[in-house]
Amino acid sequence: MATQKKIDTVTALTEKISRAKAIVLADYRGLKHKQLEELRKTLKKVDGEFAIVKNRLFLRALRQSSGQALGEKANSLESSLTDATAALLAYTDEVAPIRELLKFFKAAGVGKTKTGLLGTQVLSDIEVTRLASLPSRQVLLGRLVVQLNAPIQGLHRALNWNINRFVWALNAIQSSKVKSQN
Repeated sequence: MATQKKIDTVTALTEKISRAKAIVLADYRGLKHKQLEELRKTLKKVDGEFAIVKNRLFLRALRQSSGQALGEKANSLESSLTDATAALLAYTDEVAPIRELLKFFKAAGVGKTKTGLLGTQVLSDIEVTRLASLPSRQVLLGRLVVQLNAPIQGLHRALNWNINRFVWALNAIQSSKVKSQN
């Protein structure tokens, strides 16, 4: 029988899941309360949220949120919703909160990721780790700008080279005429 508290919890989780760009399920066992609070503060700085969830309520919220596409993926996540589970919800940047979570788990020596969702794509534990190893958004955008600018710079150098060669040839002719007159 559903109590009002459970209904409110599912409603709140459904709203959070619908806003999240990425979700990572993690086993947080072994972390102390003070460590959890520190982790939450760290994740809040990168617009992420770390919430300890009840497995059945989270699964119900996942099925209710974002329609059919995410509801179908909920079935594949059901096997990961065992034991103690916490959910990392990344709201603006998908990678930064995941990177911070894995860095924290590594520093604490406790905790591990179970699975994740990037949009509607289900990620394994290994894929979550690989996603966290990606460079930040700003670095990737910087690399894109450099790649887009490279052909323009190449064209500029090619056109500039021909003009430079012409100027050098004129200077050589002028210096040879000056030497022949002396």
